[in-house]
Amino acid sequence: VQLQASGGGLVQPGGSLRLSCAATGFTLDYYAIGWFRQAPGKEREGVSCISSSDGSTYYARSVKGRFTISRDNAKKTVYLQMNSLKPEDTAVYYCATGPQAVCGSSGIYGPMSWGQGTQVTVSS
Repeated sequence: VQLQASGGGLVQPGGSLRLSCAATGFTLDYYAIGWFRQAPGKEREGVSCISSSDGSTYYARSVKGRFTISRDNAKKTVYLQMNSLKPEDTAVYYCATGPQAVCGSSGIYGPMSWGQGTQVTVSS
């Protein structure tokens, strides 16, 4: 299981970014995928996840209504569309998954492998 996050960058407050999480070495269809972030000096936070079965999703309260997670199994990629970005969204963003990972009503849980993160900086 290998994941690679990309799409980060520097954006002004109110702007948008779309992060991608590309999967290699496994069939994405059967895996729930989670997005996490970690800001300097802060604990890692679960941001969003999407299930493998029915495409149900979870969003942290801090991003609900601004971020949208989606998946394209044919392209083996999961996306995180981030709109109305705020300075407090600044962090390194990671995607994660595992064969026993489950996206539930409180986020993704279970043993997971992590990809390399991508830096998102929201600043004027």
